[in-house]
Amino acid sequence: MSEVDVSCHSGAAPRAETGISRFPEAQLRSEVWSFGPSRNDGREGGRGITHVLSALALTLILTICAFVAWAISLGPLPLDEARQVSTTIVDRNGKLLRAYAMADGRWRLPVETKANVDPTYVKLLLAYEDQRFYAHDGVDPLALARAAIQLGTRGHIVSGGSTITMQLARLMEPRRQRSLHAKLRQIVRAIELERSLSKDQILDLYLALAPYGGNLEGIRAASIAYLGKEPKRLSLAEAALLVALPQSPETRRLDRYPEAARKARDRVLDRMVEEHQISADDAKQAKAVPVPKLRKPMPILAPHASDTALSTVKDTPVIKLTLDANLQKVLEPLARDRAIALGANISVGIIVVDNESGDVLARVGSADYFDESRAGQVDMTRALRSPGSTLKPFIYGLAFEDGFVHPDSLIDDRPVRFGSYAPENFDMTFQGTVPVKKALQMSLNVPAIVLLDRVGSSRLASRLRQAGGNLVLPKDEAPGLAMGLGGVGVTLQDLAQLYAGLARLGTTRPLREVMTDRDAREPLRLLDQVAAWQVGNVLLGTPPPENAAHNRIAFKTGTSYGYRDAWSVGFDGRMTIAVWVGRPDGAPVPGLIGRVAAAPILFDAFARSGKLPVPLPKPPKGTLVASNAKLPLPLRRFRPVGELVRPGGEQAPHIQFPLNGSRIDVDRSAGSEAATMPVKVAGGVLPMTILVNGTALGEIDGRRQRLIDPPGPGFARLTVIDATGAADTVVIRIQ
Repeated sequence: MSEVDVSCHSGAAPRAETGISRFPEAQLRSEVWSFGPSRNDGREGGRGITHVLSALALTLILTICAFVAWAISLGPLPLDEARQVSTTIVDRNGKLLRAYAMADGRWRLPVETKANVDPTYVKLLLAYEDQRFYAHDGVDPLALARAAIQLGTRGHIVSGGSTITMQLARLMEPRRQRSLHAKLRQIVRAIELERSLSKDQILDLYLALAPYGGNLEGIRAASIAYLGKEPKRLSLAEAALLVALPQSPETRRLDRYPEAARKARDRVLDRMVEEHQISADDAKQAKAVPVPKLRKPMPILAPHASDTALSTVKDTPVIKLTLDANLQKVLEPLARDRAIALGANISVGIIVVDNESGDVLARVGSADYFDESRAGQVDMTRALRSPGSTLKPFIYGLAFEDGFVHPDSLIDDRPVRFGSYAPENFDMTFQGTVPVKKALQMSLNVPAIVLLDRVGSSRLASRLRQAGGNLVLPKDEAPGLAMGLGGVGVTLQDLAQLYAGLARLGTTRPLREVMTDRDAREPLRLLDQVAAWQVGNVLLGTPPPENAAHNRIAFKTGTSYGYRDAWSVGFDGRMTIAVWVGRPDGAPVPGLIGRVAAAPILFDAFARSGKLPVPLPKPPKGTLVASNAKLPLPLRRFRPVGELVRPGGEQAPHIQFPLNGSRIDVDRSAGSEAATMPVKVAGGVLPMTILVNGTALGEIDGRRQRLIDPPGPGFARLTVIDATGAADTVVIRIQ
C-alpha cells in the first residue's frame, strides 16, 4: 500500500478536503468584490464628490464676496462732479444769453432732453446706440450677445454692446485702455446709475457729457458751436451728424476733419435705413446736405448784465434774467452802429424797463463789449454821470403836486439871479412869457430853476431818493439849484426807474434783473397821480426828432455841461427806454447834444422793439384839464416868491387849520356830511382857491374857510392860493 493510501486511511483525507474546498471560495469572493465597491469604499467616494462641490461653492462664494468687495471699493457714483456744468445765463423765456466755460476750459451746458432737444435726434440716438434703453436695467444682454456674434462673424466691431447707461458710466469715469476690468466697472456703474436716476435723468446727463471734440461736451454745446443754434429743432442731416460725432470725437471734428464727419454721418443714415427708422429717400436728401466746416463762437448777449449776475448769484448753474433776448439782440447792433457813426471813442448805453413790473427787458452797457477804444467792458448804464436837464420833469411834477402851477399856467422866461447864480438857457436866449408846458417841452432853464427855488432843492433830492433815484452830490455839498441843470450824479438805470414812475402815475418799482421765486419789492412814492399824469402828458407833446411820429412817446432829453453826456429818456404805456451817449472817460465831445445824438436812438429803439406804442393812462379822477383862460385866477400865471410882497402890506395866505404835520381822525360811519373837515385861512387876497393833492376843490368863502371832504387814509397835501398867486401848503395825515 502506498503512502497515499496510508494517509487516506489514517484520517488525513477529511482535513485535506476541507482545506481544498475553502480556498476556491475565498478566491471567488475576492474576485467578486473587485468588480463591485464595498460599503467602505462607497463612503470614501461620496466624500470626495462632496469635497469637490464644497470647494466649488466656497470658490464661488469667495468670488462673489471679492466682486462685491471690489464693487464697494469703487466708492459712490461721482454724480456731483458729473453734474458740474458751465454757468449759463438765460433770458426770461429760457433762451441762452451767455455761457461761461468751466474752470478747465470745457464747454458743457445743462440739458433737459424733453425741453431742449429735437425728438428726431433722440429717436436716431436710441435706434443707433441703445434700442432697448427704456427696457433694460443698465445692461442689455441681447446687445452684448449681438456684438459678440458680429465680431466673430465679421472680424471687426460692427456695433458696440454698451448701453447708453454704460457709456455714461464710462464718461463719468473715463479709462484710456479698454479691458475686461473696465467693462465690468461700466456694468457695475450702469446698474448703480439705473438704481439712482430715472431714465430721463440718465439721458439728460449723457447728452450733457457726450464728447464732441476739443473742449465741447454735450449736445447743446456741439449744436451751438457747429450749427449755430440750439438743438431744439434739427434737420435729419443735423441730427445724424450729432449722433455720429461722439463715436470718435477727435477724428471727426468738423473744424478739422469735416470729410470724416460726413462719412460717419452717412453711415448713421444708412444704418437707420436698415433699421427702418427713416426712408431711403430721406436719407438720400440728408446725405446731400454739406457738413459745417467751421466752429462758431458761443453767443454773448447782454455781456454786462451776465457779468453782474455771475458775480452776484453764486453756485447756480443756470441764472435766469428778466431780459428779453429778442429785444437785446436788436438793440446791441443799434448801439454799435450809432456809436461808430458818432465818432471814435464814443459809447452808447441803453436800458429798457417794463413799467408795470420794473423788470429790466434789455441792457446794452456799451457800444461793443470787446472794443477797448470805447471802453467796451465798462457798463455805462450803471456809470455815474451828470444828467443834464433830465431831472426837470420831476421839478415840474412837484410844482404841479403843490398846486401853484398848472401845465397851462403862464411863466416868465427872463433873466433872473439867485445870489451869485444866474441860470441861462442852452441857446443863450429868452422866450419871454410862455405856458409852463412849453417851458418843459423846450427844456428852458430859467423857468425850471425858478420852480425849483419854489419847490426846494432838498425836497426834490429827498423825493427822488425816496423813489429809488440814488443822487450823488459832490463831497460835503448840500442840494442846490444847480442840480436842476445836472449838478448832481445819477445813473442811466436810476433815471429809467424814475421815468417809469411817471408812466405808473406816481409810483416806482425797484428794478429787477435776476428772476427770483419771491418778489418782495414794494412800490415807492414819486409823485401824486395827477401830477405824474400831467408831467407825462406834457412830455408826450414834446416835438420828436425828424421822421418820428408825434404824440406817441413821452420823452425828455438832456445835455451835461461841456458836452460830456447826451441823454434821452422816454416812455409809453408799456415800457420805458433810457439812452446815454458820450465818452466813458468823461472827455467833452463838441456838439454832443441829447436831442441830436440820443433822441434818435431812443425812437429807433422803440421802433425796433417790434411793438406798437401803448397809450399812456387816462387822466386820474379830479385832474383839472383846462385852458389858461378857464383856470382859477391864481393858476393863470406863476409869480416867483420875490413878487409875493405887496405894496399895500397885505399878508400872504396862511393855513391856520389843519396845522402842518397834524394827524386828522375822520369818522365816516355817520355819513359824508359828518366826515367833512374845515380848512381855515388867515391873510391872502380873495378869491382864494383850495387844492387837495393838486386837485382844485373850489374857492374859500368870505370868512376865509371851507368844509372839504377829506381824501382817503394816508398823507394829503392842502394848498391855498390867493388872487395874487401867493400860496401856503400843509401836509397832513388822514386816518
